[in-house]
Amino acid sequence: MKRALQLVALVLLALAMGCQNLSPTIDGPVMPKATIGTMPMQDQNPVFIPLPKHEYGRVMDALLRVLYDYGFEIAEANRYSGHIEAVPRIAPGILLAAKPGSPDLYDRLLSTAQTYRHRLTVIIQPADPQGAEHGGYFVEFVVRKELEVLMNPIKSSIGVAAFRNEQTVDRQTEVIDAGVFDPMWLFRGRDVALEQELIRRFKDALARCDR
Repeated sequence: MKRALQLVALVLLALAMGCQNLSPTIDGPVMPKATIGTMPMQDQNPVFIPLPKHEYGRVMDALLRVLYDYGFEIAEANRYSGHIEAVPRIAPGILLAAKPGSPDLYDRLLSTAQTYRHRLTVIIQPADPQGAEHGGYFVEFVVRKELEVLMNPIKSSIGVAAFRNEQTVDRQTEVIDAGVFDPMWLFRGRDVALEQELIRRFKDALARCDR
């Protein structure tokens, strides 16, 4: 089974590589893209940022800019608590290689075969609880993978007895939308490769500000 998945991954990756040569149709910030199938250099998570206390706004602004450029929509950004929550986003598969997502090839393959989403949380904490001027910050990226499990349609009548005793005189016609489901999302671990990619981009964004 594992060899079959690897073969399918190689075929899909070869098909997807043709999409990467397309030039973007809109202008926007150009960010270096992670190569699918390569694990970024491992950084500590939480990552230590040696910036003084008065640079807190710079740290928060760099985080928001990186998440926005990577395609995440911000649901909550609390500067007082140092907490950022992104709107859950569907994870792109191999066929969407040009769309920012997990750089891990296996996770891309899973997202191609099934519906996964990423739920992102960023936590900023001062390195010195006493609030020293040169204490620095710890920034933690938490990316959770969640698998969509489609249950029966909400208005499905499967399993209900075929014979009913209700009166049919006042029956009301109701159109059942086949696309209405009650989805559930199961936690399937953390996407470490995506966490590392976001850390790399965050550090690069801070380095560009120093120039």
